[in-house]
Amino acid sequence: MTAVLVATHVTAHSRLRLSSLCSPPNSSSAMQMPFKILTCLYLPLILSAVFLPIGGKKTLGTRRATVHFDESLTNIWPLPKQFTSGNLTLSVDPDITVDVQGPGGSSPIVLEAFERYRNLVFKQQSGYALGEHDVSKLTVIVASDNDTLQLGVDESYTLYVSDGSEGGGGGRLSIVGGVSIEANTIYGALRGLETLSQLCTYNYKTKTVEVNKAPWYIHDEPRFSFRGLLLDSARHFLPVNIIKQVIESMSYAKLNVLHWHIIDEESFPLEIPTYPNLWEGSYTKWERYTVEDAYEIVDFAKRRGIHVMAEVDVPGHTVSWGVGYPDLWPSPNCTEPLDFTKEYTFDVISGILTDLRKIFPFELFHLGGDEVHEDCWLSTPHVKDWLEQRNMTTNDAYQYFVLRAQEIALSHNWIPVNWEETFNSFNKSLNPRTVVHNWLGPGVCPKVVANGFRCIVSNQGVWYLDHLDVPWEKFYTNEPLDGINDTLQQKLVLGGEVCMWGETADTSDVLQTIWPRAAAAAERLWSPREATSSENLNASVLPRLQHFRCLLNYRGVPAAPVTNLYARQPPIGAGSCFTQ
Repeated sequence: MTAVLVATHVTAHSRLRLSSLCSPPNSSSAMQMPFKILTCLYLPLILSAVFLPIGGKKTLGTRRATVHFDESLTNIWPLPKQFTSGNLTLSVDPDITVDVQGPGGSSPIVLEAFERYRNLVFKQQSGYALGEHDVSKLTVIVASDNDTLQLGVDESYTLYVSDGSEGGGGGRLSIVGGVSIEANTIYGALRGLETLSQLCTYNYKTKTVEVNKAPWYIHDEPRFSFRGLLLDSARHFLPVNIIKQVIESMSYAKLNVLHWHIIDEESFPLEIPTYPNLWEGSYTKWERYTVEDAYEIVDFAKRRGIHVMAEVDVPGHTVSWGVGYPDLWPSPNCTEPLDFTKEYTFDVISGILTDLRKIFPFELFHLGGDEVHEDCWLSTPHVKDWLEQRNMTTNDAYQYFVLRAQEIALSHNWIPVNWEETFNSFNKSLNPRTVVHNWLGPGVCPKVVANGFRCIVSNQGVWYLDHLDVPWEKFYTNEPLDGINDTLQQKLVLGGEVCMWGETADTSDVLQTIWPRAAAAAERLWSPREATSSENLNASVLPRLQHFRCLLNYRGVPAAPVTNLYARQPPIGAGSCFTQ
């Protein structure tokens, strides 16, 4: 919490995010702030003093009862579109083999994923397990060998787990019987492998891996094609291995877009070969990403069926650009927004996008466009003269800059994504291919799609992960299609994205800030709307989310307890992972 007091970033994005760490947005006056800061700092200590024994040696009261699970709940996260199950238990051979069929079955991405999941499932079981097993082979059938990862790629799959008898149970629905995953694409097969891995549990008594509630029939596909997580590596540098851990954990929840917010006013850590001095704006020479690092991250993500959407936010949030190239600043006293009066500025943007197009194949590219504080332009004589000569306002200049940046992105066959301020300011002038990214609040996407644009939902009040006081329930119940009743307009909502802004998150706490609340949004974006609209979340959803949180922990992801007063706060007392 101390980071809140020392943060110096003062843009609206940060102000709104940081203000909600200890209270809901707009809920406190200036006179209340000292009290709220003290509350924010000391409440965890007070709670610890109340609920924890002195010295941590003794427990208060009696031992908590053994946790009893509701066997009627389906502990697959996110919940599949269609499924049936039985009441049998099947043992799984630790030496299970894979039989790949179809043009895409033998894809290196599929084979690598099978080994990855086999290691996850059987990491507690070492050595050769004696005796016969009900499941000793997995058949994976993939209809296409095209490994192009593009927006809207078919991620559907069908998973069958028979009852263990020859041709029995769910096997009758499958063309091969036994245990099989059938998918149209490589990426559908990956989603099926994730689901199968969640069906496998370790039995500590028999020391075997089992599939419970067989036979299973699962037919599944995502509700939205864009299911994103923004990761901010500009406010705090995140090493490549941490970014990979985030990507790996995203695949467990079937999120499929990493929105990499690489650059901002505080730092420019990415190597740009055409303009090699740009990364002089990094915090230090040790906190940088080489071109090879970026390639590695994109490839790592692709092998998990995850797009990487890069962001270069212009014309605001750009102070760091001028460290290496001061001419990009309007003046030494006006260091952002960028100087739109010079062709040099757009040459640099073109050079950046030319270099990045070689690295990032995803069709969408984020150009930012938010929080452009135009007063700085008016205080710079040559900029003011340029505007007066053309009879333009600073808002006209803002539009001029955004549209020129869009033209550059479009020339590289990218679809431009812009924060909602661009739509709010001059929507009719935006390129018709623009994807508008909501963040300021609800009610924006209905206006966006009514104007024929596509939209991504990231309402900060419910889907900003650095808002530590937003509970999992709000993440879960945020509905991207609220206020949009026309079916054609609904199709213009690509999906949504939870945002991990980095002012108070770095390597030490980023994963436990992301999880498990990001998983709540992930199910909203994957599963059918009717399946995620339960009236009793505490009875039907919370135990499943707690189960998924424990699964993340078992897989090495430091997901925080689900029901914390503040996100990423550690437990305040003893108890089972499944009830925290």
